[in-house]
Formats: sequence, C-alpha cells, structure tokens
Amino acid sequence: DERLQTIKNVQAAGISVCTGGILGMGETENDRIEFIYQLTSFDPRPESITINSLVPFDGTPLEKKRPIDPFDVIRVIATLRIVSPQSMIRLSAGRLKMTAEAQFLCFYSGANSIFFGDKLLTAANPSLTQDKDLLEKIGYRLKDPSNVEH
Repeated sequence: DERLQTIKNVQAAGISVCTGGILGMGETENDRIEFIYQLTSFDPRPESITINSLVPFDGTPLEKKRPIDPFDVIRVIATLRIVSPQSMIRLSAGRLKMTAEAQFLCFYSGANSIFFGDKLLTAANPSLTQDKDLLEKIGYRLKDPSNVEH
C-alpha cells in the first residue's frame, strides 16, 4: 500500500513518524486488529500514534454513522499500549463527545497525550480549560510548552 510505503520512506530518511487512524467508520473488530498490526509492523515503531473517533459532519457519507462505543476506543488504546509501549498514544478527534470518565479510561488504558485547542482541523475539541480540569482530576500534569521539543 502506498501510504504504508510513504511511512517507511519517512522513517528511512530519519524523520520521526506520527501516524494513526480514525475509529468508528464502520470497521470491524478484525479491521481494528489489522490496523494495530500495521502500526506495529514498522521498524522502528512510530514515535506517536494518534487515535481519532469519527466526528460525522452533515452532508458527508458518514453523517448518520452511529458513534463508536468508547469501550472500543479504550480496547484499541490498551492493545496499542501493550504492543507498542514506547510510542506516544495520542487521544485526538472525537473527545468532545466522550465523557470525562471515558477519557479517563483512555488515559488509564494507555493514552498518554492529547491534542488540544478549540478545533482540530475541522472538528470541535474541548477547550483548554476543560482539558486542564480533566487532566488535573486524573492526576496528570501539563508539559511546559516552552520545553517541548519540535
């Protein structure tokens, strides 16, 4: 597949890889297992794996798609943490529709990063205040953005 080869080419060039996928687009459990297998078949494994939940938009083919069960997201994250312990697992799009408890379970099952800001490309996202409150409740601390390597 061309996309997988692109990732391999990026790695061969010595560039850190951030890759991932969108859950809740109608995939089966076997599709999710294959997704995890593909992500963990890279050598080295991706530095960062982003897990998104589908955010359906009006006027798109998936606008009526039923939201993914948060426990399915949690299972994918937990499996990724086991098979790719060195990767940053980033919880991304779809968090606005997740309860604080579901996000808490995502962190406790293996997610160790989020993307924050009011909007992620096209999808709304929790506010920085909401994220700070959630992270404080579960005992996480924010990295000082001035010390983050780019």
